[in-house]
Amino acid sequence: MSSPTGPASGLPVRMPRPRQPGRHRRPEPLAAPEGAPALVLAVPGTPGAPTRSLAEEVVSIARSELPGLDARIGYLDGDEAEFPTLQAVLAHASEERAARFEHARAVGLDVKEPDGPVAVVVPLLAGPDGALLRRIRQAVMDSRVAADLTDVLGPHPLLAEALHVRLSEAGLARADRARLFTVATAADGIILASVGGDEAVQAAGITGMLLAARLAVPVMAAALDQDGSIAAVAEQLRGSGSQQLALAPYLIGPEIDPGLVEEAAKEAGCSAAEPLGPYPAIGKLALAKYTTALGIAPPQPQGTPVR
Repeated sequence: MSSPTGPASGLPVRMPRPRQPGRHRRPEPLAAPEGAPALVLAVPGTPGAPTRSLAEEVVSIARSELPGLDARIGYLDGDEAEFPTLQAVLAHASEERAARFEHARAVGLDVKEPDGPVAVVVPLLAGPDGALLRRIRQAVMDSRVAADLTDVLGPHPLLAEALHVRLSEAGLARADRARLFTVATAADGIILASVGGDEAVQAAGITGMLLAARLAVPVMAAALDQDGSIAAVAEQLRGSGSQQLALAPYLIGPEIDPGLVEEAAKEAGCSAAEPLGPYPAIGKLALAKYTTALGIAPPQPQGTPVR
């Protein structure tokens, strides 16, 4: 037992460590505010086990960055059983919030009636795709739930890092220029393949400039969903001196038929890297969109630079 002046037994007491002064002190850990809206990841494409695994990994990364985060997954083309639709997930979140309020009031707690958005919907898209974004917006409206819809994840330097990693995993780029080792199949020109038409190509081009700076090779964006776009960019790169091209999908993955990337690579006469998938930056960027919408500031998403 302890006395007011210390432990009666003489056992040591663990005292809290004083905060380190100055600019090198550790930041206070951030947690989701109590009663904060849910983060709902809007997942496009035909749902299946691989898509669910990818989406679950993305929300797991977001939760690890912000303890206490209520993160959920809504499928744009889901069903009412295995893959809940975006509308159903939003409706369920709204019902749960109302039930929590009614329960708190029933047990005599002095609580305010909840206001503000029930959820923040984050599209699982690297770049703008007008057709998919219109469908996501319509699904939010059809749910009749107060929810904020964020922008897509890119362009962002972390997506350039992710593209670099996927290319290096496929043996199409050096992982680390500082080590000065060569990769026999390293590309000297990159086609950045997007979906969503001209707007998506322009947005991908911004990330493409960041990727070009990392790889020191030309990078040009092209549209998978426009006939002849991939072939035209491949011809342009070869005309400027690139001989060994590579296709880098500027895509998370679920938003397109996987066969489109293979066909585009054949059309360009080159090899292709994998889509971005559940790269850690995807979860961090989804969380950044959520916290920005709420006006809270977690640590800025940072990756591991590939020199």
